[in-house]
Amino acid sequence: MPLESLLTRGVREAVAAHFDVELDSVELQPTRKEFEGDITVVVFPMLRQVKGNPAAIGEAIGAYLTRHLEEVSGYNVIKGFLNLNISDAWYLGFFEGMQEQDDYGFHSGAPRGTVMVEYSSPNTNKPLHLGHIRNNLLGYSVAEILKAAGYRVYKTQIVNDRGIHICKSMLAWQRFGKGETPQSTGLKGDKLVGNYYVAFDKAYKEEIAELVAGGMDEKEAARQAPILLAAQDLLRRWEAGDLEVVALWERMNGWVYEGFEQTYRNLGVDFDKLYYESDTYLLGKDVVAEGLKKGVFYKKDDGSVWIDLTDEGLDEKIVLRSDGTAVYMTQDFGTAIQRVADYPDITGMVYTVGNEQDYHFKVLFLILQKLGYSWANHLYHLSYGMVDLPSGKMKSREGTVVDADDLMDEMAATAEAIGEEMGKLDGYTPEEKAALYHEIGMGALKYFILKVDPKKRILFDPEESVDFQGNTGPFIQYTYARIQSILRKADFAYDTPVSGLKLGELHEKEKQLLKDLVDFPEVVRQAAAQYSPALVANYVYDLVKDFNSLYQQVSILGEEDPDHRAFRVQLTEQVGIVVKRGCSLLGIEVPERM
Repeated sequence: MPLESLLTRGVREAVAAHFDVELDSVELQPTRKEFEGDITVVVFPMLRQVKGNPAAIGEAIGAYLTRHLEEVSGYNVIKGFLNLNISDAWYLGFFEGMQEQDDYGFHSGAPRGTVMVEYSSPNTNKPLHLGHIRNNLLGYSVAEILKAAGYRVYKTQIVNDRGIHICKSMLAWQRFGKGETPQSTGLKGDKLVGNYYVAFDKAYKEEIAELVAGGMDEKEAARQAPILLAAQDLLRRWEAGDLEVVALWERMNGWVYEGFEQTYRNLGVDFDKLYYESDTYLLGKDVVAEGLKKGVFYKKDDGSVWIDLTDEGLDEKIVLRSDGTAVYMTQDFGTAIQRVADYPDITGMVYTVGNEQDYHFKVLFLILQKLGYSWANHLYHLSYGMVDLPSGKMKSREGTVVDADDLMDEMAATAEAIGEEMGKLDGYTPEEKAALYHEIGMGALKYFILKVDPKKRILFDPEESVDFQGNTGPFIQYTYARIQSILRKADFAYDTPVSGLKLGELHEKEKQLLKDLVDFPEVVRQAAAQYSPALVANYVYDLVKDFNSLYQQVSILGEEDPDHRAFRVQLTEQVGIVVKRGCSLLGIEVPERM
């Protein structure tokens, strides 16, 4: 029986025996590190049913548990908190069982459900930037955590490949490009197309200035600038299926997709299914007709179709314009319905989108619920805050974004500068060094972003993230490499059963590591339930911090008692396994040597 279940049952029996009360619930939590103990029973909630002094109640329960449960070796009471000491025997028994599990911490039974996780979803008029990096890392990590927690997962994105934004890049390339291509320029395709988006904006502003200088109102000039009118005409021709326009659109989008794929590879993320807005923008119109029949939507006199959500504290939302064209909301609920048609086993979806779209997703989910889709009750908006840099805010139109590829290159370069200064890579080939610097740089970037709660805004400092001390990715990677070094130096058989250890001789640092390892499966479950990679990231950091504390205070390979020496090596090995497993959920690679 799990320890928590044993303690819960024991506490209930103690209260029944001493106070003749059947408790409704028992609240357990890890003992805070400044107090002695392993697990704390919180007495205060019991006062609704048990009358008396909290400290006295705790004393009575603690005394009962130490008499009746061999797993409880002692206790202390601080006000309304009963801190229990769990026996070494229980921890060693847990450790033996843990070593027999190939996938410790990960769910191994039947799938708990099927979830589609959407992330990235870029526009095809520019390369990916720092904001996309946070989006991709969050979405990918949440997908991996959900898999570890027992869900079947499909990773997807919807590529925003149509609309006025891509037409602006297309028009600028027609006017200023002189036929250049990624091959002729040596540029990644997404960067080349992004340059023409910036070129369009520059020309557009110049035309506005000319019109204003000629006496036109600035707002009217922004609407009447010839280059904008030409882009709008290009969009109309695309929607009408003009062969020449469609061919150019396919060609330039092809350049972008090749560039995106290279960025995704370097970032270490992937997808199971791609959706394209050019295929999905008309989805949902038939659903509107069905919704009108059901009374979910209503039609105004001008022919536009709306939904009234004022009773739910929202507003009225248009779902079809008076000319019969769809809006983004229509496309989104049509796409959601199509995804379930494509993957009928889907029981929920996660949308990784910035917090500026919080209201949009409240409306989307509510509409799907009102349309009667049972899976609509299991939709989640993984909302996240903006990523800032010390240099300030990014603007795509002005070309001031922090390019994702450039940032990844910078991270590797920073890792290289620090690595060369430390001088610990003797014997590495140039290729091995380059691979390691990329691994460290990406570990730094991913950990810095994922250790923060998704909802919080981040100020990202590349140099601060590549630090081999403190709460950073490289610190975790360095500790893992240290663990592998210890295992390589262990030139003796260390598979001795831990039952050979003398009970009561566990060092406090050994016991702390065992407590950490006990927590791993629950951390994975909680991270999945909260869609929060930060829980995994900070758990892994605490684990390596506690391992380093052990490493500094006791000798692992120099321990004289052979059984205890073997146990310490086994413990070191298991910590390394869990560190690697936890890092895999964050998309972080851990090097065997550093």
